Amino acid sequence: MSGITDFDALRRAMAENSEQPEGPARNARAEQLLAEAERLDIPLAVIEALGHQLKVYNYSSEKDKMFVPFARLLRLWDERPEDFDEYEVHSLHWVFKWMSSGMLDQPHVPLASIEKWLGEMEHRYRLAGHSERAVRSAEFSVAAHVGDIDRAERAYGAWLAADRDGMADCHACELHGQGWWQAECGRDAEALARWRPVLEGEFSCAHEPHTVLAASLLPLLRLGRADEARANHLRGFRLVRAMESMRGAYADHVEFCALTGNEARGLELLAERPAYFTDDGNPHSKLEFMAVTALLMDRLTELGPVDRQVPGPVGRAWTARELAAHARAEALALAARFDERNGTSHISERTRARMGQRPLAERLPLGVRSARTAASPPPVAVPAAVATAHEPDLAALLAEARRLSDTLRPNAVEAWAAVARAAEGVELDARVRAEIADHAAMDRGPEGIELFERAAELYAEAGDPGESLAARTRAAYIRALAGRVDEALAAVAEPYDSVLALYAEDGTGVRQTASVLMSRARILMRWVHEAAYSNDTDDTDDEAVLADAESAVREVLALVEGHVGDDVRLAARAAEAQAMLADLAVRDGALDTAAELFARASAAFVGAGLPWFAVEYEARLAGLAHHLGDIAEAERALRAALEHGGPQLEATGRAQLHLQLAEVVGGRGRSEEATEHALEAAHWADEAGEGPTLGAWARHQLGGFLLRQGRWAEAAEVLESALPDLTAETHGDGAIVQTQWWLGDCLSELGEHRAAAERRLQAAETARHWPEQQDHATLAHLAAESLEHAGLPEEADRAYTRAGELWRSLGDVHGLVRSLRARAWLVLSTGDGPAAARELMAGAVRECETALAAADDEEARHLLATELGHTHRQFGDLLIRSAAEDTEDEAIRAALKEALSRTTEAIGVFASLGADALHSRTAAELAAARLEADLGRPTEAAARARTVLEAYADTDDEAAQTRRVEAQQLLDDVTQEAADR
Repeated sequence: MSGITDFDALRRAMAENSEQPEGPARNARAEQLLAEAERLDIPLAVIEALGHQLKVYNYSSEKDKMFVPFARLLRLWDERPEDFDEYEVHSLHWVFKWMSSGMLDQPHVPLASIEKWLGEMEHRYRLAGHSERAVRSAEFSVAAHVGDIDRAERAYGAWLAADRDGMADCHACELHGQGWWQAECGRDAEALARWRPVLEGEFSCAHEPHTVLAASLLPLLRLGRADEARANHLRGFRLVRAMESMRGAYADHVEFCALTGNEARGLELLAERPAYFTDDGNPHSKLEFMAVTALLMDRLTELGPVDRQVPGPVGRAWTARELAAHARAEALALAARFDERNGTSHISERTRARMGQRPLAERLPLGVRSARTAASPPPVAVPAAVATAHEPDLAALLAEARRLSDTLRPNAVEAWAAVARAAEGVELDARVRAEIADHAAMDRGPEGIELFERAAELYAEAGDPGESLAARTRAAYIRALAGRVDEALAAVAEPYDSVLALYAEDGTGVRQTASVLMSRARILMRWVHEAAYSNDTDDTDDEAVLADAESAVREVLALVEGHVGDDVRLAARAAEAQAMLADLAVRDGALDTAAELFARASAAFVGAGLPWFAVEYEARLAGLAHHLGDIAEAERALRAALEHGGPQLEATGRAQLHLQLAEVVGGRGRSEEATEHALEAAHWADEAGEGPTLGAWARHQLGGFLLRQGRWAEAAEVLESALPDLTAETHGDGAIVQTQWWLGDCLSELGEHRAAAERRLQAAETARHWPEQQDHATLAHLAAESLEHAGLPEEADRAYTRAGELWRSLGDVHGLVRSLRARAWLVLSTGDGPAAARELMAGAVRECETALAAADDEEARHLLATELGHTHRQFGDLLIRSAAEDTEDEAIRAALKEALSRTTEAIGVFASLGADALHSRTAAELAAARLEADLGRPTEAAARARTVLEAYADTDDEAAQTRRVEAQQLLDDVTQEAADR
């Protein structure tokens, strides 16, 4: 039993059901309510229940159920039109339009029936005196659907030319359809011009801007407006996610992901809506969904691996290739049914074209988390000689490898690996074998020590003792990198002495000698770094380590000075030595000197044609500059690092630099640019496989930058995406609280108050354990506001009470007073009523007065007096509101008098604050004047109005103009009233 025994109860039940989420449960309830209406034996009740059923069917995946209740409604209208009230007559004619579009979406409905229905609609609209605008719009939809371009253009023109009346679709829906046609005809700029008022929020309805945001994605991409497309995707998907009836718009978002390098997000979207694969109530939207599924699966199959598991129709596991075939077959079969009905090939042609699209952007970072869909190709291209050789030419490969290694090009190691592969089974001289072993060792890290030793033997065998010693010292340095510094120092001692002796005898060159000296310097620098983190050394030992390291570095500089010329290797040694001196200066606390040396090292690498080596030192310089307060230099250095890194910069490094740059420019107030860098940081962190760590922090920052710009929906999507990966261990609980706080702010702005309260309460629970309780108090207060807006007064009152206790413990009178005022307004509308509200507001006044009496600081007194004035003013407003709920004239008059007293108190307080509180004082004066008038005191009311006019005699800003108009109107009213009396 539903408990529905009268018409009012039925209407309440239908209103409640309308607020439920779209879907079968809401539809089933509407069917039950129709049965209840029939038992009431009230014709209008049945009519309204049928209309309710129509509405919920239309906004669900069961649109095919609309036709039966509409046919019944139409029969009732034809038989007994007097049973329909004005609203239901309007509704009956309104849903004619739903029938037209609904029939088009059902391929089993013959085209002749649709045309007949269109004629019926035109006839009935004419009889009812409606404009033909809605009829021509429906005709346009039929013509566009079947591909009759000439008729569609004629109907489109007639649609726009006809007068708008009560049967025309809302502005937002009409603009959606008009823009869709422009985009369909290849006029993307015109489409976006049509959609602009909807995209900018001028027009909206239950399903707009949802569908316009989705429809705008590809036109924006085609016009090169990728940033707007990204924003519309984040905004729009948030709107359609929970709306079951919007499968077509949902498909547009999947399509967008498939065409912008966001295939992983596309998979996540498919996984969220498994029922979309099988729901048959709207075949046309199913066709659209299956078509974009095939598009996405083809893209994933192309990227590989071919056996990737993907979400699909329930009941079995799917690979991308299998789902692509299934979705394509489903889409084409549905298209064929529509074309058979329509007598054209239009739907099949559009479907094939949609499934065959190529990406519109190689990658468009969205900022939200997603797994990588495929291994990205390395950022550095394989050298031409390696990549294009079908028949490996060993001599050419060897020449190219030597060129790359001699000039320190990024792909030298790969080039030597290609030489090694080509040389398999070939007799090589000792020199070539030494070079192959040497570069193979460089690629193996800690496992390369034995290969370096082998290379040293082969260099010696080839008659190059200097390079042999250099290879041995490279092996020693690898030991230092593995933490075996003492062993490394011992290993480098003999080669160091030997190479100096050999160089003195002209037995080897500067390059080989510099290589040995640099390896020794690097090992000593490792010793410095280990000593810095060791508790086992005293200050004397530290000084000795620093002195030895600096001596070794300066020895490198002394050797290469005057010998660099065009030798890239020697130039690199000199630049690296400068960077080492900078590092030592940092250890010594000479930060200005360190910054200068890092800048010198970076410039030297760039000057040598090796800009990618400068990246590390520009990044170090940026950190120093930031520490020294030179934010402009920090920004310059970070930009330079990104520029110098170019395609050689690894994904992790690129993410870190973009994130640092986002923080720097964001701190300088440039939120839009900071947003772009945070987006890039999130993207490259994901590419590097660091989405849960570095990527989560980037998304946290990105959400904050979006929030600063008032881009609430985008920020909410990004912050919700960041939260699952943020952990106290990795990011700190402060980052989690801030993310939840920001998210609560976004949700509040979006009107999602219950969700906002949840986020704010979660943040408050964490902040509750912090030593400093200011954040806890603020979050508790914000949560109370959200709970109040969400219609949860009891929960809101508890949260306000908790916030008040926290404000009191912190000695924050302003927070305490505001919590008391908020509670007063809250309880006024609950069971506690006016008495409890008055007591709370009186408590707020007392807290202000007590704090004001105790304050000995002029600024504090000014702020507290301002708070007191506003509290008196709100007290007066609350009394007026409570009087409106009373039925006794004397009680009302008493409440108004008390309200006037409180408002007069506010005027006095604001007057004591002088010019700073002018607008607050005049607002209170006008409120008092209205109360005087309500109490039958026109003379007093007029005097107060004149006081306001006099206050603004010499002021002409916008607020002054508004107040003068209000005061003059009030003065005229009470003067006229007095004359009438």
